[in-house]
Amino acid sequence: MIEQTDLAASFTLPGTSKAVNRMGYGAMQLAGRDGDKFVWGPPRDVEQAIAVLREAIASGVNHIDTSDYYGPHVTNQIIRKALFPYPDELVIVTKVGARRGPDGSWIPANSGEDLTAAIHDNLRNLGLDVLDVVNLRSMLSIHGPGEGSIEAPLTALAQLQQKGLVRHIGLSNVTATQIAQARQIAPIVCVQNMYNLVQRTDDALIDDLARNDIAYVPFFPLGGFSPLQSAALTDIAARIDATPMQVALAWLLQRSPNILLIPGTSSVQHLRENLKASSLELTSEVVSELDEIGRTTNNQ
Repeated sequence: MIEQTDLAASFTLPGTSKAVNRMGYGAMQLAGRDGDKFVWGPPRDVEQAIAVLREAIASGVNHIDTSDYYGPHVTNQIIRKALFPYPDELVIVTKVGARRGPDGSWIPANSGEDLTAAIHDNLRNLGLDVLDVVNLRSMLSIHGPGEGSIEAPLTALAQLQQKGLVRHIGLSNVTATQIAQARQIAPIVCVQNMYNLVQRTDDALIDDLARNDIAYVPFFPLGGFSPLQSAALTDIAARIDATPMQVALAWLLQRSPNILLIPGTSSVQHLRENLKASSLELTSEVVSELDEIGRTTNNQ
């Protein structure tokens, strides 16, 4: 029997009636790998991928993060196969702004034509008539936010919203300046940047977004392709009878009420471990110790 508690309460996306549980699920890892091509092709076990998605929903997850360039097309097709027709409360958030080259590379795709094609790819592969939330991912810098105008692609995405293909718009891999520019063009409901226990560049940004009731969704909350490793984190986890990754996720949930988590996995067991982090309460002393890990790492 599947049982999961409140998943760290809910957050209502600004200007919407969309309330999502703060512990969600990221679908990127459902795609496979072909040699050194990450997030490429189908998974080894499609039925296992379907089982992960169904377990997430049965446990109370109602926020799934995806993109049609995962695979490409693979994760959205698996989501549709596993969950369609979708529960009314499920919010599927996708991303546009890139495409995949034959060599597995991540190529900027921010023209109006590119974005229109991406929206229709997402709609078709998810089996939807309208997308709940679409994040525009800036590709001005692949390895982190890079300054530069995002007016043209965001205007194109806003036009697709006006046509009724997109309900709400978010941003990914962006700076505070770009967020301010974007909010002059269209309402922004969420921002998705890299952030975790040791990658703390967005500390001030998170607080600013919280004051404006805008969700912050950290990608790679557990380090991504370089999983978090810290002797101090391991010691803390052992002390409170949790795994290091559960502690790292719990720290994010306690960091700010506007943080929504989307840890990804292709394993049902790992999914269950991640979800348990939502009921792990850290004392102020433990939080201070974890904060120190981030300070120490960033000062090295």
